[in-house]
Order: sequence, then C-alpha cells, then structure tokens
Amino acid sequence: MKKKWQLWIGGKWREAKSYESLYNPHTNEEIAQIGQAEHADAVEAIVDAHGAYKKFKEYPAHARAKILAKVAAIMEERSEECAKLIALESAKSIRNAREEISRTVQTYRFAAEAAKSNYGEQIPMDAAAGGEKRFGFTIRTSIGVVTAITPFNFPFNLVAHKVGPAIAAGNSIVLKPAEQTPLSGLLLAEIFKEAGLPNGVLNIIPGKGDVLSEALTTHPHVKKVTFTGSVEVGHIIQQQAGFRKLTLELGSNSPFIIDEGVDIDNIIERTVLGSFSYNGQICISIQRIYVHRSLYEKFLERFVARTKQLVIGSPFEEDTNITAVISKKSLDRIKNWIDEAVQEEAKIECGGTIEGNVLTPTVLTNVNRDSKVFRFEVFGPVVCIFPFDTLDDAINDANDSRYGLNSGIMTPSLERAFYAAERLETGGVIVNDIPTYRIDNMPYGGWKDSGVGREGVKYAMREMMEEKFISFKIGD
Repeated sequence: MKKKWQLWIGGKWREAKSYESLYNPHTNEEIAQIGQAEHADAVEAIVDAHGAYKKFKEYPAHARAKILAKVAAIMEERSEECAKLIALESAKSIRNAREEISRTVQTYRFAAEAAKSNYGEQIPMDAAAGGEKRFGFTIRTSIGVVTAITPFNFPFNLVAHKVGPAIAAGNSIVLKPAEQTPLSGLLLAEIFKEAGLPNGVLNIIPGKGDVLSEALTTHPHVKKVTFTGSVEVGHIIQQQAGFRKLTLELGSNSPFIIDEGVDIDNIIERTVLGSFSYNGQICISIQRIYVHRSLYEKFLERFVARTKQLVIGSPFEEDTNITAVISKKSLDRIKNWIDEAVQEEAKIECGGTIEGNVLTPTVLTNVNRDSKVFRFEVFGPVVCIFPFDTLDDAINDANDSRYGLNSGIMTPSLERAFYAAERLETGGVIVNDIPTYRIDNMPYGGWKDSGVGREGVKYAMREMMEEKFISFKIGD
C-alpha cells in the first residue's frame, strides 16, 4: 500500500496543497499521508463530475450494471486486502472487517441489479372525469451530480450504499470519505477505474468537513446530497442544501425489548453481539435494553457474564472482539458520559475502564433517564439495561428519544409483536432479532432526529432520481 495518497479528480490523481498523517487508532502508528482537499478542489471535482454526467447519463442500464458487477468481482478478488485496510485504519476486528467486505460486494451486486430495474408506472387516466382517451405513465431519470459524505464505521459498505445507487441511476458522484478512514474510499479509485467507469463519474476528495461542506452542499451543479453522521452536522447540511434532494442518516440509541416468555439462554449471544460489535460504533448498535421484570435478574447475570468473556486485543487477531475506539477524543467523551451517569446513581455492572486506547465493554443499570448515555447516541461499547412491568411501559420508554432509526423486540407472542411494531417510533422494527440487524437491500432510515430519506440500494437509487409524469392524448 502506498504511503502518500492524493486527490482523485476527473479520473486522475491530483496533488494536494497539504497532507495530514493518518494514524492507526489501536497502536497510534502513522500509516499514511492523506491529501487534504480545499474548497477549490471540491469545486473542481463537482465541475468535472458535472461534465462527466452529461455523457454518462446516456449510458444504457446494462452498461452501468456491467461496471457495478465488475466492481463487485474485483472487490471480491481483493477481499482480504480490503478487510486488512479496514482493520488498519479503523481498528475494526479482522473478522468484522471481512464481514463488511462480503456485504460490500453484495451491495454493489444489488446496485448492478437495480440499474436494470428502473421501473415507472402506468396511471389510470380514465379513473378521473376528463381523463378519457389519455394514456399516462411515469419514468425515473438521473439528476446529475450527487455529493456523498460518509462515516468511519463502515468505510467500504456505507460508501457503497451511496456510490452504487448513484452510478446505477446514471449520476456522477463526489465522495468525501470520513477523515478517520479515507483509505477505504480512496482505494475505490483504482477499483472503479479497472471496472471501466468513465473518468470524472467518481471523484474522491478527503479533507475536513468544515472546509468542504459549503461547496458539497451549495454548488449549483449539486443536485443531491447524501450524508451519514451526527445530528448536529446533519442539521447544518440540511440548512445549507436548501431545496436539493437530501438523504440524512443521523444515528440512533437503539432500544431492544425482551418480553416475558422469552428463552434468555437463546438470546444472550445475539444481544451481546448487537451491543458490542465493533465496540458499539454502529448506528443501530443496541444502547438500551428493556427486559421484562420476570426475566431481568437472570438476563442481567447472563449478559454481564458473557460480556466479561469478550476478548480485547489487536484488530488483526482472529479471536479479538473489542479493540480501540476510533479516536482519543471519542474515548474521552464516552468515559466522561459513563462517569456522569455514575454520579447520577447509575451502577456499573462491568467494564467502564480504559486499557490503552480501549474502553472495556460497559454494562450500566439504574440509569437516570436524563443521563447522556440514555438520552444521546453513545457510539461506543456501552449498554444500559432496564426492567419493565408492562409492554406499554417498555414501548413508552423506548420512544422517549430524539432518535428513531431501528428498534427490536423479542417476544413469543405474535399479537404483542404486532402491537409493539405498530407503536415503536422508528424507521425499522426488527421482530425476534436485535435492532442491529440489517441487510443491504432493505429500506433503511429513521424518524425524528435519525434523519430523512431512505437507504437500501433500490430505495437510495429512487432518491437519487427525478420522477417525471408523461401523458398522451389519443384521438380527438
């Protein structure tokens, strides 16, 4: 892997005016020098993308699909290299990194299929008086330049959820990868080039969000902005973007309800996975667990015991479960939130300590509902566990949140499952599994401060297109 990475604009590597060191979060080792795009670079990338779009929009669907399928094949061939790159720059365990690459390959394959499945619909014009002898239908058309701002936690797959649908729709795209994980994004330059994507359709400009966001959200050529990140930044982007099409995925503090009658032994492993996979740095990681009082003590005992067995180690060790969180800043914030919760009478059942750059997986009980670990998105290895008496109590507590991305309920009762699914205020309700469950073709997006719009390849592609209605008058 090269040590110095430039900007990818117009199908060529461009020298940046400045470079910054990128460090491994687990070891603090310098791993690369990353070119830092400036405002003028962003404008250049957008202008190049606009020029490329004028030609690329004429590419037939089968040609776009062929490119995306080739990308998937190349990534599959290079899967171990890509997984190691994730582990290196994000400290994600190598097992989790391999899972991400497997999903990324699938995401690009879904995008290839979606490129060939762009259907409109026929409108029954004669359903209305005055609609006789008229034929109406809709088509979906590409829109132009899409700008994408992506997070660190899935540096290949969440990029694929923006790049894949944009190209499937016939758009061009300017990608700003996360500052903590730019290498995974930059590697796509090589992969898409080899797959035959025309120059300028994909541009990759790492850099600081506050430097690049104005150009990426307000330039006249930009027709769609898609962002995954914090609520605070999402609100800024929404204000800047104006009437442009917009998708914002802004996180969560996902609740998981464990109803009476559930076999606790059968769900402990899955619940621990949903709470601490990639150190809880997943938008739909379980943050709040509600357990029926009849099961609470048994669940807490088993859950804490299994959490204590999680292996802390290097991302490159095959048996590692827990690694360093993404940055020292993040580590300090999470530890401060835990300490504040304890001052507000929360009890640490396990974890809560720092080992190097690692926060040990933390289980809290008796958490005040105004504590930050309850109220906001922790984005770290912390979970709060509460008993409940009635299902309505659990649902109401779960809904007491500014967020609404995914929720989950485990129950043996079909009636109670439907009851909860209708009342939980989230974009997705996962029944009889953890809210961390996601496959890459399902609609994915939130209510409330969790954002606007939907991802999931087909759904993202629709949001990257314009719908046009066409009517023909037939005869006199």
